[in-house]
Amino acid sequence: MCQTVKDVCKNVNCGHGSCVVTTAAPFYECKCKHPYRPPNCRKASPCRPNPCQNGGFCKKGPKRSSFQCSCLDGYSGKFCEVGPNDCYQENGESYLGMVSETVEGEECLDWNSYFIVQKGSDPFKEYAGFDGIGPHNYCRNPDGDDQPWCFVNKNKKLKWNYCKVRKCSGAKPEVSTAQFSQCGKPQPGRSARIFGGKKSLPGAHPWQVSLQTRPKGSSGPFSHICGGILIESCWVLTAAHCIKNGAEMQVVLGGVDIEKDEVYDQVIPVEKAIVHEEYKESPFALHNDVAMLQLKVTDKPYCAKETRFVKTVCLPNVLFTNGTECVISGWGVTETQKYGTNQLLDARVLLISQEKCNAPHVYGGSLDDSMFCAGNMRGGVDSCQGDSGGPLVCERNGTHYVVGVVSWGDGCGKKYKPGVYANVRRFIDWIASHLIS
Repeated sequence: MCQTVKDVCKNVNCGHGSCVVTTAAPFYECKCKHPYRPPNCRKASPCRPNPCQNGGFCKKGPKRSSFQCSCLDGYSGKFCEVGPNDCYQENGESYLGMVSETVEGEECLDWNSYFIVQKGSDPFKEYAGFDGIGPHNYCRNPDGDDQPWCFVNKNKKLKWNYCKVRKCSGAKPEVSTAQFSQCGKPQPGRSARIFGGKKSLPGAHPWQVSLQTRPKGSSGPFSHICGGILIESCWVLTAAHCIKNGAEMQVVLGGVDIEKDEVYDQVIPVEKAIVHEEYKESPFALHNDVAMLQLKVTDKPYCAKETRFVKTVCLPNVLFTNGTECVISGWGVTETQKYGTNQLLDARVLLISQEKCNAPHVYGGSLDDSMFCAGNMRGGVDSCQGDSGGPLVCERNGTHYVVGVVSWGDGCGKKYKPGVYANVRRFIDWIASHLIS
């Protein structure tokens, strides 16, 4: 069956339409773009049957395939499909309207589009149990994102975008009664993963920080240079080698796309950077590669404010053994890889013993007790998913602990060269001394 689905549309020509996957033989059909008709989407019939919904009137255009819908008052959209009450409450997880257009005017793909399956994703498996998606292209929010969205075919690449559907008026903003009362608890249902390698779920890594800089005195834009980890409302943990003298710094929390201004972003200036006193660069390693950023108070006594998308991670008061699977996240900007991605990535890595990391064919004794390595000895892209200064987080009993800070490595994804991380347990007292002061 898997092979059938994979190849079912391979030699199908749907004319002015696209091939979608079905559950019954022959396991596909052509989904036609109006005014073209089934079965092969080649013959046009603009106004028969009437494509205009909600009492709209169809008027033929000058060309054989052109038409226009005249909608009744209160209705809009190409097919009068958007009603006066078509809006979403809260984050739109309950939205079951008929909008199928993105904020940039792109037409949404059907959720059962062969193009999505072909690119390695299957919404029906990923979001099993969510009733809103089906054999249609209406905007939905099956993964608890910030608002309804859909997949689009952008220059033959599978992308996604938020939808052109308004938020219902009078919706009350989310209010958190106790700020940062618990650490290490992401929003329920927001597991640390990427959907099909395309989008990282907002709120999956709510302690993830984008550290951004610009020259002092400049009025130009800030640029992302490193990751960071929110450990308290006014404190961010990062790597010492990320701190640049003579630069103005800010952090951005909550978002997943560093090229967009997202509704859940929190942008906070950095007041002070504290680099570990024993930070040292050697030809083969970065020692004590940690720093703390003190943020500017925005709403006394808070700097960052807790939301579904911004939370603190716990400092490690438990031990994680070698072989434990943990998660790194970031935008892929490291010392050796200057250009990452605008979309937040994550990957799973295994903790590796110090003995293996210091083996002659690995790092040859370069690691001291201020660092450890994690990843895969066989190589691969995992070590490229994090940022310098970003988090390596391990989970126990539903609580997440920052065990490492992305520090250095030999290239990216090389065999026998796993990523090297600052060992946060080694710096617990140093961190605590600054939090108290």
